[in-house]
Amino acid sequence: MKKVAIIMGSDSDLPVVEKAINMLADFDVPYTVHVLSAHRTPNEAHDLAANARDNGYGALICAAGMAAHLAGAIAANTTLPVIGIPVKSINLDGMDALLSTVQMPTGIPVATVAINGAGNAALLAIQILAVEDKALAEKLDAQRKAGAEKVLSKNKEIAEKYNN
Repeated sequence: MKKVAIIMGSDSDLPVVEKAINMLADFDVPYTVHVLSAHRTPNEAHDLAANARDNGYGALICAAGMAAHLAGAIAANTTLPVIGIPVKSINLDGMDALLSTVQMPTGIPVATVAINGAGNAALLAIQILAVEDKALAEKLDAQRKAGAEKVLSKNKEIAEKYNN
């Protein structure tokens, strides 16, 4: 199975990124976690991205706040799918990161999830890997079914309590 690289621009992003780490672990998807900066460690970020396919990665998740250039810098150096997580910051509530992540030029796409949306970033990476992995696709189907059953159970409880 291909692995997923999780890259955060700062270790302060770890509380957000842990949701992606946990989701990948729940699906038994191999992953690595890195702290690299588009601005402070551009050479190391470049090397990770440029060598990702040869190193067995199938997708890369990048979390960054504020200027949030990390996902774009990674995407510029690989043709693997890159998923950006805009991280909420104090100053602009994450809107700066969201706009920096989503506004990529034609030819360098970055899939972007919600602000602090690490769980969905991991699920998107899992869906990408599941295109070629039937067992992983079955795990996703089971997760979706369990989610639907949970909502229907809550619906039944509420309907029994409030509907005449």
